[in-house]
Amino acid sequence: MNAPAAETMRALPKKKWKSPIGKETLPGYIFISPWLIGFLLLTAWPIGQSLYLSFTEYSMLSAPQWIGTANYERMWSDATFWKSLRVTFTFVLFAVPLRLAFSLLVAMLLNRAMRGMNLYRTLIYFPSLIGGSVAVAALWRNMFGVDGYINSILGFFGIPGMGWISHPDTALYTLILLNTWQFGSTMVIFLAGLKQIPTELYEAASVDGAGPVRKFFNVTLPMLSPVMFFNLVLTVINSFQMFTAAFIITKGGPVQSTYMYALFLYEKAFKHYQMGYASALAWVLLAIVGILTAINFLASKYWVFYENEGGGKR
Repeated sequence: MNAPAAETMRALPKKKWKSPIGKETLPGYIFISPWLIGFLLLTAWPIGQSLYLSFTEYSMLSAPQWIGTANYERMWSDATFWKSLRVTFTFVLFAVPLRLAFSLLVAMLLNRAMRGMNLYRTLIYFPSLIGGSVAVAALWRNMFGVDGYINSILGFFGIPGMGWISHPDTALYTLILLNTWQFGSTMVIFLAGLKQIPTELYEAASVDGAGPVRKFFNVTLPMLSPVMFFNLVLTVINSFQMFTAAFIITKGGPVQSTYMYALFLYEKAFKHYQMGYASALAWVLLAIVGILTAINFLASKYWVFYENEGGGKR
């Protein structure tokens, strides 16, 4: 650089680095600092550690050893991995539509103006407060056992019972039924969405001669589609994390017919102490859920209707 150019560069005003934390924003950062510190230490840092451990061989008894992508390559030849993945996808395929349909049905029944409805809503929602607990899973195991309540009721009508949770053909469906029974939170969201549908739309449909079925498909479902999409995404994510019921009720049996992916991950981590492999399994689960969520978002433009200022769709 020649002398004139150097003099010109020195003459230009230098921009000082400005901190994003100023006098106006400092109080805000102070107020969110407990959450921010907790997020960094309890969420962001463990996530980063898990990603690193997925490329290592780590048993918690010795220092992690870097092995590259060996843990991910190992999954391709792991028959148990594919078995747990198949069981989990089967569970999601049946559990998600049943839970959404049953939740919507109950929400529509509760979306009526009648005496004592608030009490009915509370009583119906109350079991969902403890729906995912160990106690409920243990109760469900007793209900569907060989000497359980279900077989006792069937025996009263002369119908022979069976070991519902001990038979490979029915064990998974008892877990699906339990997941459907835990409909409370989904139902409440549907009920809130039903409350937002203008009654004028139903009145206009009645004037046009629409019956209950046409009102449901032409008014209720289109107007409720954003809420349904929200429930769909959350239900799919939660279904892939199914663990408590499979662990308490069946322990993955019989013959791995209920061996959920989360249970497989748990056993690799805390039973076999293969933390590196378990971390890789966790990231594969994250990738699967992320891909399915992205597909749901891409497909939503074909069936989810949003009301904009012009009253159209977007």
